[in-house]
Amino acid sequence: MQQRFAYAKPTVFALGFSLISLSAWSAVQTTPYIAIHTTPKYATAQVMPYANPNAPKGGYISNASNGTFDNLNSMNGKGSGVAGVDYLFDSLMSNSLDEPSVMYPLLAEKVTFDPDQSSFIIYHLNPKARFSDGSELTAEDIKFTFDTYQTKANLGLQMYISDLAKTEVLSKYQVKMTFKSNNNAEMPLILSSLPIYSKADWKNKDFTKVTIQPILGSGPYLIDRIDAGRSITYKRNPNYWAKDLPINRGRYNFNQMKYVYYRNMDIAFEGFKSGQYTLHEEKKARTWVTEYDFPAFKAGMVKKYSFKAENPSVTQSFEFNNRRAPFNDIHMRQALSYAYDFEWLNKALFYGQYQRLQGHFQNSELAATGKPSQAELEILKPYLNQLDPIQRQGVLVDWKYPVTDASGFNRKGLLTARQILIDAGYRYKNGVLLDKKGKPISIEFLIHQDGLQRTMMPFVRNLKKLGIRVNIRQVDVPQYLERMRKYDFDMTTLAMPQSLTPGNEQAQMWGSKAAKEMGNYNYAGIQNPVIDDVVQQIIRAPNREQLVIRTKVLDRLLRSGYYQILTYSKDKTWMAYWNMYQQPKIKPKLSSGIDYWWVDVQQAQKVTQYLRQQ
Repeated sequence: MQQRFAYAKPTVFALGFSLISLSAWSAVQTTPYIAIHTTPKYATAQVMPYANPNAPKGGYISNASNGTFDNLNSMNGKGSGVAGVDYLFDSLMSNSLDEPSVMYPLLAEKVTFDPDQSSFIIYHLNPKARFSDGSELTAEDIKFTFDTYQTKANLGLQMYISDLAKTEVLSKYQVKMTFKSNNNAEMPLILSSLPIYSKADWKNKDFTKVTIQPILGSGPYLIDRIDAGRSITYKRNPNYWAKDLPINRGRYNFNQMKYVYYRNMDIAFEGFKSGQYTLHEEKKARTWVTEYDFPAFKAGMVKKYSFKAENPSVTQSFEFNNRRAPFNDIHMRQALSYAYDFEWLNKALFYGQYQRLQGHFQNSELAATGKPSQAELEILKPYLNQLDPIQRQGVLVDWKYPVTDASGFNRKGLLTARQILIDAGYRYKNGVLLDKKGKPISIEFLIHQDGLQRTMMPFVRNLKKLGIRVNIRQVDVPQYLERMRKYDFDMTTLAMPQSLTPGNEQAQMWGSKAAKEMGNYNYAGIQNPVIDDVVQQIIRAPNREQLVIRTKVLDRLLRSGYYQILTYSKDKTWMAYWNMYQQPKIKPKLSSGIDYWWVDVQQAQKVTQYLRQQ
């Protein structure tokens, strides 16, 4: 199921502490929404178009998760977080599933800010907002939450909100957040999307510790049952304070939601086929094409479902740790990109279901295609002399990964890779590739998924043909997460989602500061001042047009730096479910919209009867 948080008519009003003068803050507005670089479509709507306000409540839905869990506090970055925990909490505003950069009222019924030059935002809380124990949610809870995030949350989150200068309580239901800059348009969206905690609930607790004890929230669900490390079940809160808000009408219809944990997703799929959980997202092309022939599917008890969201493709990659040799050498990284044979993989293993990724924002208007436009060149030109020659050449051309003949030999690509290495000063001895000091090149490939080796081995074999020693190290999920947190790897696989409204998170993914902070998201260890500057330009883009142009420049810089090998994607999400669910006729553009699905009672009875007979 989708995660709810990002790891939302002008009036004049008077505040108790001072009068806000429109002559002084001419662009400051008070609105029941947040809309950055756009106009909201549903500002006066009583129900979202992708919702059925008459959807019945009841039934359950269950999902699979990989590995295990030991921490209900997903915001401190410790241990293994619990799937679905976001449903315990509300945020200040709620994202539109049809409009990028638009949020509508949730805990806050309106906001006061300047959408063009935000130096602050004031949230006007809904006086009806309540925590699940019935206690009031006030400005003190907002201040506590963000003060805690700034001092005790994981470093990635602290960096994400690093432009927040201070949080002030103005009154019981008004809280002001002041920013360090006045040109970070994304900050209102970021702050509005984070879960809000209860100050009283944390009075005698340590936020930095791993905990499996329930945490008080104000969201639509409560914890029903925890089977430590194996499953967690949530139950719908019938007294949820926000159930009748426009953003929530027809939403959160399941009485129960359950997440079942499996050691790997191959075992999970076997569990799905036998009814151990009811909603499955399929990640493997072979399974999607060939393995949906089990009895329940043939009997019509299981349905396949695919949809295409208007978001950038998830960026899947073989990730180099650029902090370490040999990947601190762009020649090595470039050479290895020629050893990856996507065309053969797609033909032999993926049944032609995938596309080669050519950038970090594929299938969106943010993707850099063809040669750079004049507007892109104007941004690039001042930086060209600061770039490595390989990267400088790459940003100026119609860049694409090499295409193989799909024979499985990749002779041309390997010869090119070999020549790049020799020209860069590497040499061969007895078929072994040596660095400039005469040391053999050796790489450890860190993974945790059982089924991944099948798609990795062709690449590993090609590396060995280049004289590179490769050791595949498979570890359990907790060890993998800890090693990734400490950047203790040579190579690994990675899947990173991207947004239609890139902003602060780009600094976490690619920024030099993030590369040095343990627990952040710059796994590749990129430390490039040009990329740092362009990321800051994205964060401070004055309008949508400039945001798109600057993101395309970032896309060019990332791929021409060969910081990772982008692998493959699909333009649709594949799902399967036991045939007991209905969904609204109108689908949201940016999400699966599962929060708006509901149970068909008659179909659920048929499924139950079928499973009892098995």
